[in-house]
Amino acid sequence: MAHSQTSTLQEKYTATKVRSIQSDIAASGVQQEPATSRPVPLDGQATVNYLTLAGAWMVQFCTFGYVNAFGVYQDFYTRQFLSRSSPSEISWIGSLQLFLMYAPGLLVGHAFDSGYFHHLEICGAIIYVLCIFMLSLTHQDTYWQVFLAQAVGMGVGLGMTFLPSISVVSHHFKAHRALAIGIVATGASAGGIVFPIMLNHLFQNPRMGFTGGVRVSGAVVGVMLLCANALMRTNYPPHSSKPPLTWTIFRRIVWDGAYLWSILGAFLTNLGMFIPFFYYQLYAIDKGISQSLASDCLTIMNAGSIVGRLLPTALADKLGVYNIMIPSMLTSAAVLFGIFGVHNGAGAVVVAAFFGFSTGAYISLIPSLLAMMCKDMSELGVRMGMAFSLVAVANLVGNPIAGELLGKSHHDDSSLTWWKALVFAGVCLCCGVLCMSTSKLLFAGQKARRLQAPA
Repeated sequence: MAHSQTSTLQEKYTATKVRSIQSDIAASGVQQEPATSRPVPLDGQATVNYLTLAGAWMVQFCTFGYVNAFGVYQDFYTRQFLSRSSPSEISWIGSLQLFLMYAPGLLVGHAFDSGYFHHLEICGAIIYVLCIFMLSLTHQDTYWQVFLAQAVGMGVGLGMTFLPSISVVSHHFKAHRALAIGIVATGASAGGIVFPIMLNHLFQNPRMGFTGGVRVSGAVVGVMLLCANALMRTNYPPHSSKPPLTWTIFRRIVWDGAYLWSILGAFLTNLGMFIPFFYYQLYAIDKGISQSLASDCLTIMNAGSIVGRLLPTALADKLGVYNIMIPSMLTSAAVLFGIFGVHNGAGAVVVAAFFGFSTGAYISLIPSLLAMMCKDMSELGVRMGMAFSLVAVANLVGNPIAGELLGKSHHDDSSLTWWKALVFAGVCLCCGVLCMSTSKLLFAGQKARRLQAPA
């Protein structure tokens, strides 16, 4: 009798374990199961969770969205405000911003896991807004002032606010987490639409100019971050008896082959992905496209990114994160090479829209991929932080390398050589696709071994 009861319990345990593993495999895109569950918050407090979603969206609007508008600064600095500096030197400003937004990821992620979410968000917002206003006080052709205010100061504030606003969403939503993160990520695209339009018009307005335009944008960012911090709430998983980060967890993360190959793929992709965001407006003007349409191209690129962050993330919950991410990366590489064919306004608009769509899908799915790889949600901040810290190096050097390759033409000192920079960016994206495909194969192997393991 006892033996019969033990066998029944063992069968129930085995069935539960198999169902859990099959669910993980379906999420990875290795094996698909129909997703019938609706997106529900982890603790059932729908109001709190969706207000947090709205607050995180605002943070993305003001942080990544503002960085997406750096193409306006790149163009304005190159042609007017910092005309004595080379495109490569100017791109270091935006690249260091991106680097500092990602680089503190490991420390910020550990602090997030330890319960310091609001401390990070509030301190980061104060530093970020203060440095935007400091940027408005800089003088023309004074590179070091702009570098300290925009690259260093704003970058530090970005690093403290960006990652926690993404991570907190994973604690509030379980089903359809990729879609929830994708909705938050659309904030960056929306900011990438609003801020380029705002900055382009204000910089060209004689009554506002650079100083007034930067201050207006700083006021918008300050008000929205204030509202965001009032809306967001934490929803940490129940505390366990172990500390958030142990050597065992750290070693398990470091030796996870699928995780490491995904980081390498993200590193190579980010090395080339932001080059069009930084240089596309300057490229369009250099090819004879009107100033007004060229400035709209960056806006169109970010508008396409909104659709890319929503539709593919919704499909990823059903078809698998890898199955959506890898084709989107491949599409980005193909469209980037298509920039060679841009010679008129219509071509510039089409390429901008498609590139924004494909890169938006990739950017919004990375957090979902890292969350999917977690063995326990208590390590989410560390996994995301470590990945973002390493990818930050690519964000730091990618655009300056492109700027150096851009250089000056031997035949005309006033023109720029674009083919080297575009080929560099395209090759980086193609290599990223290969690495992410390797990560998918390793992840599938891990799940298959877990499924075949004895109970």
